[in-house]
Amino acid sequence: MSARAPSETSHRLPILFILITVMIDAMGIGLIMPVMPDLIREVSAGGLGQAAIWGGILSSSFAVMQFLFAPMIGRLSDAFGRRPVLLVSLLVMAADYIVVALAGTVWLLLAGRIIGGITAATHSTAFAYMADISSGEEKAKRFGFIGAAFGLGFVLGPGLGGLMAEFGTRAPFYMAAALAFTNAIFGWMVLPETVTDKTRRAFRLKGVNPLSAFATLSQLPAIRPLSAVYFLYQIATVVYPAVWAYFATERFNWTPGMIGVSLMLYGIGAAFVQGVLVGPVIARLGQRGAVMFGLLIEVATFGLLGFISSGLITLILTPFIAIGNVGLPALQGIVSQTVPDDSQGELQGVLSSITSIGMIIGPLVLTQIFAWATADGGAIYLPGAPFLLSGVFMSIAVVIFLRSTPKVIAAHNEPTSAE
Repeated sequence: MSARAPSETSHRLPILFILITVMIDAMGIGLIMPVMPDLIREVSAGGLGQAAIWGGILSSSFAVMQFLFAPMIGRLSDAFGRRPVLLVSLLVMAADYIVVALAGTVWLLLAGRIIGGITAATHSTAFAYMADISSGEEKAKRFGFIGAAFGLGFVLGPGLGGLMAEFGTRAPFYMAAALAFTNAIFGWMVLPETVTDKTRRAFRLKGVNPLSAFATLSQLPAIRPLSAVYFLYQIATVVYPAVWAYFATERFNWTPGMIGVSLMLYGIGAAFVQGVLVGPVIARLGQRGAVMFGLLIEVATFGLLGFISSGLITLILTPFIAIGNVGLPALQGIVSQTVPDDSQGELQGVLSSITSIGMIIGPLVLTQIFAWATADGGAIYLPGAPFLLSGVFMSIAVVIFLRSTPKVIAAHNEPTSAE
């Protein structure tokens, strides 16, 4: 156990806060996802295809801010501590949801998403906090807990969002604001600081530049190919938040309530996979095997969603779609073990930036593909086309991972299966 982790008991409330923070963030996303097609059409007076394109723009602007600010916030947490960064961001997040709830134009929605992207850049700090209080062998498992909390947020969020939608398209945003503010109060009460004088790093402007952060970490040979795998994974899986609500509306004519139910089912599957299955799968297959298992499941899933036409079958299969989530915590665990303890905040900031790049490019491309594939009088009609493109990205990730990880495993003496 790290010197920064005096006892397992002392970590329980801080871990709970981190998990609740991630869960509430997911709840906020899940709360608003079912109403986004209707909300965007309400403020822009366009059709579903045009709403999807605007949805992609909103998602991408959110991700641009994450990309620009994740390394800065990661460095700030290394220099000034995880606690102030997390608490201030939660308060700003609550205010942002109020702004979006009051938005009367798509441009105000855009402004709200820009602010929201900055506050969401604290994911890197949440992962860094978990890394601070975890030993090497615990990191992948606890990263899995974070994934499970995110999945649990998707279980609760969409259901509440669908329910709140009965009171109007703005009601879910007020709920999200209340949740963020309440969690900030909880964190103020229970969260200790994990950055000590021994591990504190001076804040330098050079590290604030997201491109310079990439340059610093890319000097590690193992980071380059694993970063590519991580990027392709993120750009492929962003199809779910970027396209799912529009896809389900177009393909199955689902209401916001039904979209909320489908996202709840996905969240149940994701929470079970990352909270229960990650540990046993890694124990059975090793971290490398767990990553491969997850990637291949994702490839198969995207192929299925590309052509499926039955809403009932899709609803039944939705919890099982989440099985592919088993690979991401294992991949994060492998990457985390390639850098020293005093660089965890910087590493997680870079990983968050990689996620943001995927979320910048992915929504713009995937929503354009959706609009093209569903346009009246278009060359084809295939609402699932974005999922097929995601399957291509994930297949490339499989090839890169297979070629790169044997050297990484050997360098860090990582077993390929349970001992």
